[in-house]
Amino acid sequence: MSDTNGPKHRVRLGPVQETLFIPLAARARESARKRPLLRDPKAVEMIGAIDYASDKYGPGPGSAITVLRTAIVDTWVRAFLAEHPAGTVVEIGTGLNTRFERVDNGTVHWIDLDLPDTIELRRRFFTDTERRRMIAASVLDEDWLGTVEESPGPYFFVAEGVLVYLPEEEATQALTRIARGFPGALVAVDTYPRSLLEKQHQQAVKKNMEARWAWACDDPRSLERYGLRAIEVTSVTRPPHALRTRLPLRFRAFLPVADRLLRSLFTITLFRADSGHA
Repeated sequence: MSDTNGPKHRVRLGPVQETLFIPLAARARESARKRPLLRDPKAVEMIGAIDYASDKYGPGPGSAITVLRTAIVDTWVRAFLAEHPAGTVVEIGTGLNTRFERVDNGTVHWIDLDLPDTIELRRRFFTDTERRRMIAASVLDEDWLGTVEESPGPYFFVAEGVLVYLPEEEATQALTRIARGFPGALVAVDTYPRSLLEKQHQQAVKKNMEARWAWACDDPRSLERYGLRAIEVTSVTRPPHALRTRLPLRFRAFLPVADRLLRSLFTITLFRADSGHA
């Protein structure tokens, strides 16, 4: 474990990779609450050990949305592992995600995929094990897919907060490769309409952030043309029943209002790869 009382790690990441601090800070902040939606002591450790631009990427108004999105995917992954305890979960653009720590059942196989600079940072806090490994590669590369094939199925691919930074052609190309290579796999993807992309660009300018969203998707079911079948389409403001029943009171009070304002803006979809649609 890193010593959070010592000098903080100074890091140099690409503009998009730097955005990993947004969900990291959100999880750390949530974990400090008396009744958190999720507990993530590893996030608290890392946010305290890294010298990062908190004015750009620290907790803000969107923290609750980010935490809810993460909790929704956690719920789906836990359901997957309940059926397939030794299956493989692949985190695409993993950043400093700690989902493995939250859902590990002792038998799951796990792959954390991200660009080399991010994986170099991850290795300061995580190590490969027999069931878990890190891969330094772009989602647009193809070699990493062969590594996933070596891990036991079934498979669950998570692309949370990452594909939106790719042009549409590249994002859909990545999804198509997964669908063709892993029929029957689950794929969780968050999508955002064009109106929200414009707001993100405005916010990025305001905060002097270089990273810009590039892919707008007004209807996640439109992705079915790439070999995916939507099996659950939900909004961050309308979490699945399994999660809704254990929401802290502040989220229960917040969601009805947020749903009226944001329902169509923060969509997350669970797909199944279906070669018949490719």
